Amino acid sequence: MAERQRQNGDGGEADGELAPLRRGEDEAKRARLIVDRAVARGDFDNLALAGKPIPGLGEGHDPDWWVKGLIQRENITGLGPRAILLRTEDAELDARLDRQYTERQVREILEDFNDRVVDARRQLLGGPPVITPLRDVDAEVQRWRDRRASARRDAEAATPPEPPRTSLWRRLRRGRS
Repeated sequence: MAERQRQNGDGGEADGELAPLRRGEDEAKRARLIVDRAVARGDFDNLALAGKPIPGLGEGHDPDWWVKGLIQRENITGLGPRAILLRTEDAELDARLDRQYTERQVREILEDFNDRVVDARRQLLGGPPVITPLRDVDAEVQRWRDRRASARRDAEAATPPEPPRTSLWRRLRRGRS
């Protein structure tokens, strides 16, 4: 019987919530009733952001909100205006150079970086200005050499000296006496 009433739409709590408004029915009162019933059923228990501020609430409207959210959620790098990307790369360039093994590799990276900075300064597409300075290749190569020599000295100072090795003949002679 109750199942027939739900199919016909006369009766049943779930169907009553979705039924269209009747004349004279107060929308606010009906919404409050629906929310109260959902709370009583426990539909709002254990929500992901319960007790936390809603992210992005109170900020101005940003038409690219979903793109920014995707970039943040997926941890995507390498996107954005060239000026910002070059600033980021400039900040990380010394660490990148320190991972190189030869002076030739360092020079190639620096020349490529400088070419991209010059190319970005020539663009007329708008966006933030390119304030990233060019890198002097010879000075940067010298700094790279100095950092490598310093790292080598630090590594040598950190390792204890090996004890002097005694020759095989001395060890044999000690064993007899």
